[in-house]
Formats: sequence, structure tokens, C-alpha cells
Amino acid sequence: MRSPIVTLLTDFGSKDHFAGILKGVILNINPSVEIVDISHNITPYNITEGAIILNQAFSYFPKGTIHIAVIDPGVGTDRKPILVVDKNYFFIGPDNGIFGLVYNRLKEFNVFKITNHLFFLKSISATFHGRDIFAPVAAHLSTGVPPSEMGPEITNYKSLSIPLPSIKSKNINGNIIYIDGFGNLVTNIHRRCIQKIKKESSLKIKIGGKIITKVSPNYQSVSRGNLLALIGSSEMVEIAVREGNACKMLGAKEGDDVLICK
Repeated sequence: MRSPIVTLLTDFGSKDHFAGILKGVILNINPSVEIVDISHNITPYNITEGAIILNQAFSYFPKGTIHIAVIDPGVGTDRKPILVVDKNYFFIGPDNGIFGLVYNRLKEFNVFKITNHLFFLKSISATFHGRDIFAPVAAHLSTGVPPSEMGPEITNYKSLSIPLPSIKSKNINGNIIYIDGFGNLVTNIHRRCIQKIKKESSLKIKIGGKIITKVSPNYQSVSRGNLLALIGSSEMVEIAVREGNACKMLGAKEGDDVLICK
């Protein structure tokens, strides 16, 4: 029988001990768990970025995987700790919108407010619920404890709003929603959007005063150091520089406008 899998997504970084402590708490309760790091380098406090990364990653794991997401600027306040359950996965973290994009992907799911102190560490700090609540709850779930034991089911939980592109006539107005570690600029424009106005190879992409004359099939389609647009692995339009950094080249930031037109 396969060992249960618990994934970790946080903004803790790699300098401090926080991510390692989560693993220690989990392994103390269930030493047979397999722990996988999705990322600990989410921009601090950036819930939207964490939601995007989680949404892109969660479905590639085996059924039964328990996903912990801790980007939690409201830790210690009255924001709820929650457990989200569907037929394939568990999600544990704060009710601050971190699961907002996941909700849109799940067909049927239940959300539980985590209240049962039997599954917490004995002492609960005001600043580290990842250690004291989320990690032990995940570990107990991995041993077979039913989700309903963690607390009452709720229907009032926070969603997440990411701007949608606007399609008018022959133009698509979108935005940068995420900048990855290579400096690639991920937009909110899905392949389906650009297919509505014309073939990908004959479009113009305007960003930061620059014009890119087509959507390329891959990074090698332009010379080294040149700007390009392509459809990334998430099926969203991305702006990149071959073997370079589009964010630095353009001085771009999340929220900047992107125009696609004929």
C-alpha cells in the first residue's frame, strides 16, 4: 500500500526553520507519510500568488494527497482554519482565499472549519498555525481520521477574485497575474481567448511599450536575449525573454496591462 502524501506550499522561504518544523510535526504523528515541497518561496503574504501556484500543481498528485497551503498574513486573527475535501484531495490552510482557484476546479466539495483541539498541538501560538494546527491536522488525516472529526461543515468561506481578460471586437485586454522565478510574465489570457479572435501565429502582443509580432511555439523561436510571447504550461499567454528575464527587461509588475490584437 502506498504511503500517504502531504504537500507543503508556504511563503516561509528556505533560510529559517519554519518549513522543516512542519515536516517534523507531521512525521512525529505519522512517520510513514511522504512529504513533498511544492514551494516555500511564495512572495511573502501574497495570497493570490499562492493560489495560482496551488491551482497549477494540485491535480498532478495521486488521489488522496493532502495539500497544506500556508500563506497566512491573518494568522492569529479571527480568520478560520479550514479543511476542504473532494473525492480526490484534501486541502488544509487559512480561510483567506488561498483555495479560491481550487474551488473553481472541484466539481463537488465540502469545507470544514477546523476546531477540534484533539488534533492540534498542545500549545497554540498566535503566529504559527502551520505548526500548531495545519500540520498536525494533515498528519491525523493521513492516518485515516475522518474529515468530519476536525470540526463542523461550513458554507461561508472566502473566494478569490482574479481579473478576467476583456474581449472586445478584435482585441483582448489582459493583465500580468504572476511572475515566475525566471522572470516570465504570466497573464490571465488563456489560449481559448486568443483562439476566439485569430490564429495564434498572426497576433500582436503589446506590453510596456513593446510590441511582439506573434505567439511563438517555444523559447527557441527567437534569438537569445529577445522578447517573445508563447503559451505556457498552464495554457496561459506568457511574455518571456529567451535565456533572459522579461520582468527585468520590461520593468514589469503584477497587474500591468497586456493587449493582444490583430
